[in-house]
Amino acid sequence: MTSSQTGNAPLILFGAFDRHNFGDLLFPHVAAALLPGKNLLFAGLAERDLRAYGGHRVASLASVLAEFNHQPVDLMHVGGEILTCSAWEAAAMLLPPENAQLTIARLDARPHERQAWARQVLATDAMAPYCLSRARWPQIKRVVFNAVGGVALDGLPDDMRAEIFASLNAADAVGVRERQTLAHLSAADIAARLMPDPAVMVAELFAAHILQRGKQHEVARIQQRFEHGYLALQFSADFGDDATLSAIAAQLDQASAESGLGIVFFRAGAAPWHDELGVYRRCAERMKIKQTAIFDSLDLWDICALIAASRGFCGSSLHGRIVATAFALPRVSLLRDAFAGHRNKQAAYAATWEPRTIAGITGTSHLAQHLSQALTTSRTLLQQTADRLAADYRQRFNTLRAALSG
Repeated sequence: MTSSQTGNAPLILFGAFDRHNFGDLLFPHVAAALLPGKNLLFAGLAERDLRAYGGHRVASLASVLAEFNHQPVDLMHVGGEILTCSAWEAAAMLLPPENAQLTIARLDARPHERQAWARQVLATDAMAPYCLSRARWPQIKRVVFNAVGGVALDGLPDDMRAEIFASLNAADAVGVRERQTLAHLSAADIAARLMPDPAVMVAELFAAHILQRGKQHEVARIQQRFEHGYLALQFSADFGDDATLSAIAAQLDQASAESGLGIVFFRAGAAPWHDELGVYRRCAERMKIKQTAIFDSLDLWDICALIAASRGFCGSSLHGRIVATAFALPRVSLLRDAFAGHRNKQAAYAATWEPRTIAGITGTSHLAQHLSQALTTSRTLLQQTADRLAADYRQRFNTLRAALSG
């Protein structure tokens, strides 16, 4: 268990930073930086030590509450698309890499068995276990939700949605990060505030540290190799079929030839259902240009530094996009063609907070065209957007913080 100070009432920072995912690892750093003087505890569903990746040593929520016995504690959900994360998904993403594929393959088509397995792994029968309520944990005195998402709330089973809405109704303050989730909550008569994602603060809070990381190790070697610049490129493993990889490779060849920029593949998450180096290697093998590299580091700050030093970001990771936004860089969110016109968190977020001229959402078929357009975006507009979002977030976070001191 990690506590920043002693002598004042504990505040649990709770979220999915008990696994390797870029945005989730960032959230508690942002919250901690904006909560000086608080007695902070870092908790997830499982006990994990992510310090080797720039994250935190994370305690399980159950162990935190047991250690503090009957002492009241407050809790902040630190962010992310947690409202629609099921117990099965949460448990599967906490699996160690060496047996994740076998376990997921065995249970994926057996809904009753996998539900029982998830309850056993997580030690809870909650259907949305990253969405907590005082009704389930009466020791928790005050609860706030910080810029959370739930774009697909209307597609959940009725009983799971009812559980989530009950937790949100019981909270002291709820902040959501895009209008689609806000509309779902408004339709359920749940009071919520709109606020940007916490990652918009990464440049304001951590620029010096990130720029220093950019002068070291693998990031420095990447910059030396691509002296004319590079695009930071990422996509999840579900892009990994042969036809999709061939389409992406052809589009990246075109984008690189037109811009003169190299292509650097990186992982924004190593938890199950996230990114895989093997998929990137297969994509690079299909490309005609040789100005490519695969970035191995999974360190949170190395990933931030790689994006910050790039000429722009392209990928399926929402937080790759938001970190590029914070550093006033061009960005394009990449979706599979089959999903490009459907609801998704990337498009919902961009439509809520970014000018249409830099929205940059594309399927694989038009990737080169959208990258070319993004690279011509006004630097002034990019910087103004970054500054506005950071200011908006700080103001609205202060409202959440006030709800914890009432």
